[in-house]
Amino acid sequence: MIVCIVGFEGVERNLLNSIREGVEEVLGEGTCTILDEVLKLPSEAYNHLRGQYMSEQLLKEVSKLAMGGKYKDSILLGVADVDIYAHGMNFIFGLAQCPGRAALISLFRLRPEFYGENPNKSLFLERAIKEALHEIGHTLGLKHCRDPLCVMYFSLHIGMTDRKSKFFCRYCLKNLRHIFQR
Repeated sequence: MIVCIVGFEGVERNLLNSIREGVEEVLGEGTCTILDEVLKLPSEAYNHLRGQYMSEQLLKEVSKLAMGGKYKDSILLGVADVDIYAHGMNFIFGLAQCPGRAALISLFRLRPEFYGENPNKSLFLERAIKEALHEIGHTLGLKHCRDPLCVMYFSLHIGMTDRKSKFFCRYCLKNLRHIFQR
């Protein structure tokens, strides 16, 4: 399994590289690559009343790329730097096909500055890596975990993201091993 990271317009490549390094630290070296493609933010995904993008439509853009023959054996992780939401939610940090081959994270609400705090690059990157691994876990078929320290725990707010680790708990690791043995 290779995870291909693709940025939406406006996402700096050095951020994608930092996310790649963090994902590889957990999943293993050589499991992740950054694509040269840059995805456009579809104008129809923007909700002017909310000032946010509909996550499902952004995920659809990632999914289109995943369906191309070029990446048929890969998981594609789209990284956007816009505020996203899903039906019934004020905002979300990410979305993924579960199971599937396409996932999406948003960097927008992961920055400490969003919450009135001082910039903190290491905290920001830690949050981005956790969200990336969480959504990759969903593409592999993992559901939300009950262990609040597991990366697969559902984050309702940023404090929950900060509390959990970037690693899979024993239960989720066992499920991942089962998935790969099929």
